[in-house]
Amino acid sequence: MSDAPAAKPSVLFVCVHNAGRSQMAAAFLTHLSQGRIEVRSAGSAPADAVNPAAVQAMAEAGIDMSAETPKVLTTEAVRGSDVVITMGCGDTCPVFPGKRYLDWKLDDPAGQGVEAVRPIRDEIERRVRILMTELLHDHDPDPDRT
Repeated sequence: MSDAPAAKPSVLFVCVHNAGRSQMAAAFLTHLSQGRIEVRSAGSAPADAVNPAAVQAMAEAGIDMSAETPKVLTTEAVRGSDVVITMGCGDTCPVFPGKRYLDWKLDDPAGQGVEAVRPIRDEIERRVRILMTELLHDHDPDPDRT
């Protein structure tokens, strides 16, 4: 057995516009995992900019998303990820064997004010924390170590 560290787990968050849900999920996972997980986000039809209400809601949680921009979904991004989490992109997400796919049913924050985005943000954070715990435990070569 090799003593080389296992590759970091990688996650791709996908929604249609890559302007709200997937951006918030990626920002939470990046922030909470502190570099222990490779994080990507993309959209099947990216918007021109990240949803300002999502940026404001994340700022309230202490995470700055103001420099983020929506990115187009590529097959390379999917291929390079261990886990692909879709958020309402339907059949536009490419599927590859050997990947773990999750579909998170979440309200779309598009066109909503920050008051409507806060509960979506909080639910995303809850799910991201669970996902992160699972991924880091699964990739720990010695999960029983203290």
